[in-house]
Amino acid sequence: MLLRIVTFALALVITAPAYAAELLMFEEDGCVWCARWNAEVAPGYADSPQGRFAPLKRYDLRRDPLPDDLELKGRVRYTPTFVLIDGNREIGRIMGYPGEKPFWKLLDTLIARIEPVDRPPLDSAALPVANPSNS
Repeated sequence: MLLRIVTFALALVITAPAYAAELLMFEEDGCVWCARWNAEVAPGYADSPQGRFAPLKRYDLRRDPLPDDLELKGRVRYTPTFVLIDGNREIGRIMGYPGEKPFWKLLDTLIARIEPVDRPPLDSAALPVANPSNS
């Protein structure tokens, strides 16, 4: 029985498509807007369709070195800045945090720039909805 479970799990891992998209978040200590994003969006990001498609990777703007093969269109100067990458190449960025609803819309616009062949469809019915009490 255990062998069947392990075999099934391996089959899922082997057949699952690999996506190279990531959402890089550049932040720094004392950034009020970073803290607001962390409170409003971060708790549900990983479980959202966008978070499953483009997992979040955080960088401290002042301290963390970037990978040598990362192709950014320009230097990141402000926090928070969110950079969507696909295969280590920048697709686009969101500079600042405009609020929960606008953030999700802007992120969806960036994700739509990735070739449809390379990404799974996002189920718009499963997209996060802004907390009514914050509207």
